Amino acid sequence: MIEFESVTKRYPDGTVAVDGVDLRAESGEITVLVGPSGCGKTTSLRMINRMVEPTGGRILVDGADNTATDAAKLRRGMGYVIQHAGLFPHRTVIDNIATVPYLLGWNRAKARARAMELLDRVGLDAQLAKRYPAQLSGGQQQRVGVARALAADPPVMLMDEPFSAVDPVVREGLQDEFLRLQNELDKTIVFVTHDIDEAIKLGDKVAVLRTGGTLAQFAAPKELLSRPVDEFVAGFVGKDRGYRALSFTPADGITYDPEPAVALGASAEHARATARDGWVLVVDDRQRPQGWVDVGRLTSEVTPELLHRGGTVGSVTGSLRSALDAALSSPTGRGVMADDDGRLVGAVSTATVLALLDPPTSDAAGGNGGGTTGNGRSNGGSGRGGHDTGSTTGAPR
Repeated sequence: MIEFESVTKRYPDGTVAVDGVDLRAESGEITVLVGPSGCGKTTSLRMINRMVEPTGGRILVDGADNTATDAAKLRRGMGYVIQHAGLFPHRTVIDNIATVPYLLGWNRAKARARAMELLDRVGLDAQLAKRYPAQLSGGQQQRVGVARALAADPPVMLMDEPFSAVDPVVREGLQDEFLRLQNELDKTIVFVTHDIDEAIKLGDKVAVLRTGGTLAQFAAPKELLSRPVDEFVAGFVGKDRGYRALSFTPADGITYDPEPAVALGASAEHARATARDGWVLVVDDRQRPQGWVDVGRLTSEVTPELLHRGGTVGSVTGSLRSALDAALSSPTGRGVMADDDGRLVGAVSTATVLALLDPPTSDAAGGNGGGTTGNGRSNGGSGRGGHDTGSTTGAPR
């Protein structure tokens, strides 16, 4: 557990970066610091491992004042991930991951064995071990950065906007992988972002900071969306917070309608005979949705070039938000739903999803204070936070 007790950071020129912050990051949870530029979120993070020293208050790590531990030793006991991964360009991937174990005196064989284990755990091929950072994509570099932070199995991880420098598709994949790892490892994580959607997706608790370094609200994501404490928080979390609140209601109560589909390579005649309202869903040989085809455009067989990939695929173990998004984004108004292996289950309409919104959920979605407090999020049965599992039809998960 990490506790901030009236923590302040004032610089010699009088600038106050953090002003009397009190909050507690619980063990085994992800605590997200979010806010506009100049709100002190990165400064707060760096005060935990003493890269920045506070000028007032104190920070306790598992009940002990962090200033009681040598700064270098404190840092080696905490994983640290930053934008662009911060890898050493002259070291191979395996030696980047093994950095902290080397500093802790592990022998080379043990450190490298741990690095190879983590390479697999973060979803990277073992063949990348001998490459240098410049030979990796941005997403691969970030995964290596996460692996390096985990190398000595630290109980605490500090993450400073680790996914903000990659494109949106890669970023979503990194977020999902990060949540999968956290489900396995249960680290105490403090995560900084400027993106409220990322904060809502990843956080067990979210601290919204104001410009000037004061804490505006500290709450579970569902409470933050349903009960913003003031106009600043309401504005920061966005006017569409009711839609975001659907992330915390599981989609397991939906009844799905059958959705006829054809395979890639199907004849135009077969596609037209299967179509409904001029559109037909296309699946691959594993029954995974690939996109829709307007049969009016067909002159021969169904090919990938004809696929309409704008719709998303909802997950039957995901949230009502992913189901509603699937319905709203579909060119047919029928949201495609898939199981955890990405296989087609059926389709759902917007009306079907909205009919499931009971009064408490409707109150929460409207931001009128009727939502329940606490986490209460759904992510497909993993036991942690409210993470939408919808994906584009071109890349079902």
